[in-house]
Amino acid sequence: MELRFVDPRALKENPDKARHSKSNPQADALLLATIKAVGIVQPPVVAPESDGGNGYVIDAGHRRVKQAIGAGLEEIAVLVVDRAEDGGAMRSLAETLAHEPLNPVDQWRAIERLVALGWTEEAIGVALAQPVRQIKKLRLLANVLPAMLDQMAKGDMPDERQLRTIASASLEDQKEVWKKHKPSKANPQVSWWSVAQALTKTRMYARDASFGEDLAQAYGILWQEDLFAPADEDSRYTTDVEAYLGAQHEWMASHLPKRGAIVEVNEYGQPKLPPKADRVYGKPGKSDHTAMYLDRDGKVQSVCYRMPTPKKTDVATSDDGAAEAPKARPDVTRRGMEMIGDLRTDALHEALGRAPIEDNTLLALLVLAFAGQNVSTTSGNADGYARIERHGARLIDKDGKLAFDRETLQQVARAVLIDVLSCRENRSDSGIVARVAGEAIGADSFLPNMGTEEFLSCLSRTALEAVCGSTPVLPRPRVKDTRAELVKHFADGRLVHSVALFAPAPDKIAAWIDRFSAADADEFDDAPDESDTGEEEDTLGEDVAGDDAISEPADSFAVAPE
Repeated sequence: MELRFVDPRALKENPDKARHSKSNPQADALLLATIKAVGIVQPPVVAPESDGGNGYVIDAGHRRVKQAIGAGLEEIAVLVVDRAEDGGAMRSLAETLAHEPLNPVDQWRAIERLVALGWTEEAIGVALAQPVRQIKKLRLLANVLPAMLDQMAKGDMPDERQLRTIASASLEDQKEVWKKHKPSKANPQVSWWSVAQALTKTRMYARDASFGEDLAQAYGILWQEDLFAPADEDSRYTTDVEAYLGAQHEWMASHLPKRGAIVEVNEYGQPKLPPKADRVYGKPGKSDHTAMYLDRDGKVQSVCYRMPTPKKTDVATSDDGAAEAPKARPDVTRRGMEMIGDLRTDALHEALGRAPIEDNTLLALLVLAFAGQNVSTTSGNADGYARIERHGARLIDKDGKLAFDRETLQQVARAVLIDVLSCRENRSDSGIVARVAGEAIGADSFLPNMGTEEFLSCLSRTALEAVCGSTPVLPRPRVKDTRAELVKHFADGRLVHSVALFAPAPDKIAAWIDRFSAADADEFDDAPDESDTGEEEDTLGEDVAGDDAISEPADSFAVAPE
């Protein structure tokens, strides 16, 4: 390297210089003023001509030389270096980037020129202190249609999203679109939005694919990398939507669970379940069905649903299919059986009100009451119907007597409560009593984690921000981003929303008690006391014979959890 003083007008332009577009006029004016005031602070870098001439070619400092001529300087200091193998292309690019920012189009073209001169992407990245991914991105942008690059070099630049779409399209597609949207004398500005829209293609990402490489090869899917996406995520995609969806469907068909089916989606992207099917949001039962479908992003999703149990109709026929013969006249007529039924009912009610009953027997009778054919309970279990009879049958022996141990009685009582009590928002809802029961036995601790995308999408912005208040997660400008951060936060934790807790509001429970307490008080006024026995009847004397003998009100009672 040698320092010399030469006439700036004798220096020759480098045909391989990095900057081809015009520099900023304000920057040039500032540089000219600086040279006039203090001269050139950093000498330009020049190299001897390689074709045998005696002159020098500028490697770096074209703007300084130009402004020195504009300032009227007779000579300037230059650094003479040996000519590089690439003609000084890398040195020119690095020098230019260190001064006024290079026009994006010139930067893209400079990267391509370095590759053509034998530089690898890794070497360019090391020399420019840029990641290799950024170099690949610049190379992709350099493949934009030259006519579009010329328009961008004039300062008519698309935004980053539009540029991303244009650079990802093939040159053939760019040519076709450019014919329709290139600038004219009447409208010199390009509508880059229209250009990007015409080049936009639906992308199906590999990170959303459930199928593996075997199906990808079978369907001829070639993955492309989105160099504009964050480097720490799988950005591979394909624009062959038909092949992608076909591979997803084949994967679903081979991974269908028992009672599973592939369904379509409606205009809102929700699965079309069979008629009369109820979607299951909680824990699915053994008899529930699974629907698999593809969402709008082509991702495999699944939901569980429940079908109503068909009602069975019994037809009285003989073995050969013919109708049975009329039955013989019974010993007691229909009217007689109705009288017997009335008498039995009155006797049963009187015994339940007066006879001494042990606690275990009383609990067993309560189970049998639910198993009665006059009781119809819409259950919140898997099939939607409570079959209490199967629980009552465990308490009766073959002779029609109550026969059970305490453990069996407790199991049956729990099973009946499971069949009867429900908090589902449908016809099986037991109302406020189910919530009181859940709060009494601590069912809150059995609630699952609600910090999922499916549940959090049901919350308003205000509710989501309230959830953030009890976590380190800060609300984001977009609700979608806030929800995604909460899902990540609760991935290994547990969220139970306050609205989901079992304990009902005090005003609601008070209103419910007021609504039914008056009617219950009248009913209990007429009910007999369980302590009434035969001995007490003897002390009452002749008063027992009257119809008004049972007139003492029963004591009020409350059931507490064990």
